Amino acid sequence: MDQLDSLYHVHIAELNRRVAEVTRRENFAGVVIHSGQPHRQFLDDMNYPFKVNPHFKAWLPILDNPNCWIIANGVDKPILVFYRPVDFWHKVSDVPDAFWTAHFDIKLLTKADKIAEFLPKDLSNWAYIGEHLDVADVLEFKSRNPDAVMNYLHYHRADKTQYELECLRRANKIAVRGHKAAKSAFFNGGSEFEIQQHYLAEISQGENEMPYGNIIALNQNAAILHYMTLAHVKPKQRLSFLIDAGASYHGYAADITRTYAFEKNRFSELIAALNLQQLAIVDAMKPGVKYTDLHIMTHERIAQLLIDFELAHSDVAALVDSGVTRAFFPHGLGHMLGLQVHDMGGYSHDERGTHIPAPENHPFLRCTRTLAANQVLTIEPGIYIIDTLLNDLSDNAKQLVNWQTVDVMRPFGGIRIEDNVIVHSDRNENMTRELGLD
Repeated sequence: MDQLDSLYHVHIAELNRRVAEVTRRENFAGVVIHSGQPHRQFLDDMNYPFKVNPHFKAWLPILDNPNCWIIANGVDKPILVFYRPVDFWHKVSDVPDAFWTAHFDIKLLTKADKIAEFLPKDLSNWAYIGEHLDVADVLEFKSRNPDAVMNYLHYHRADKTQYELECLRRANKIAVRGHKAAKSAFFNGGSEFEIQQHYLAEISQGENEMPYGNIIALNQNAAILHYMTLAHVKPKQRLSFLIDAGASYHGYAADITRTYAFEKNRFSELIAALNLQQLAIVDAMKPGVKYTDLHIMTHERIAQLLIDFELAHSDVAALVDSGVTRAFFPHGLGHMLGLQVHDMGGYSHDERGTHIPAPENHPFLRCTRTLAANQVLTIEPGIYIIDTLLNDLSDNAKQLVNWQTVDVMRPFGGIRIEDNVIVHSDRNENMTRELGLD
């Protein structure tokens, strides 16, 4: 028996417990979770790739079937209304028969617009959870994504069950294989497009199965934080390679980044130095530590690297206070990871949804929580040569930048190193490293 079988039993019990607690507290009879519906492309007869509601896939790994529904009150056995139409145009999903099916009362829906026949007769005190509020209106739900329920579920989503942790490990294991294949393709002379194909072939997942669009950036393209072009033409000179690529397992995401230099040089030394700092930041994670404090500490470490590699001068405090470090490292340290790449709940500090935003000077930080056991986060410091940000520095701050070194580093683009880490009560589990990616 797969380990997931026994872990899932505890997982579904926890989800039922959460639903029972929040519906009792908010006086709801239960929740009705909609997997979603296809979105039609504008002026076309084709749909966009279907993306399932993350609240739905928290319960079971049905990722590609729209028009499904979960009906749960936390006490009775939850009902899965599984969409299985009569259709000769498309492949119809098989009736579920997997490790999770024993935990649901499964009913088959052949026509999407007949779902009302399967729902509770009186929906006045049931909460609809999903994207399609127009459908909820037609069905006469009075409560659609109620804040109190959503805030509670999002807050607790940070507390991963053992089943979820195992799914995240398996997603990382798949992604690590892809990263190794992509690294080989880079050093063997592949274009960005070719490297992407090697990655996808190695992990056996198509682009629509991936948790996000991979970033495959050669040379100066690595300075574009969300570079998505995938050039077919190989660069005349091969300097650097940044890959930000993940994988999925049962709907849970891996999100890993590595940067490589084609030759041994000052840029490769900077990669090695940032790698050591990244590992030190991971070591600083533990229950009770504020993620915001880790982010601020990262800026101090980045400042020291800028001094060590003569990208800037002065002292650490001056480089942080002047905004120089933000020009070289403009994004957040990382984010929560799970059912979504940027998992919900990163700013939630209690079950009521009390929101603590990112610090004013660090608006792109995606998590302000205090760390606790069983949380999963990414740690992804970076150093980039982004001319628009450097040019926007104040005149005084510009005087702290060593522009000659910036000119030398500019063709390499930038560096980002990202691992996926589980916080345990007594240690950190760096899934990415422990599963074999240096």
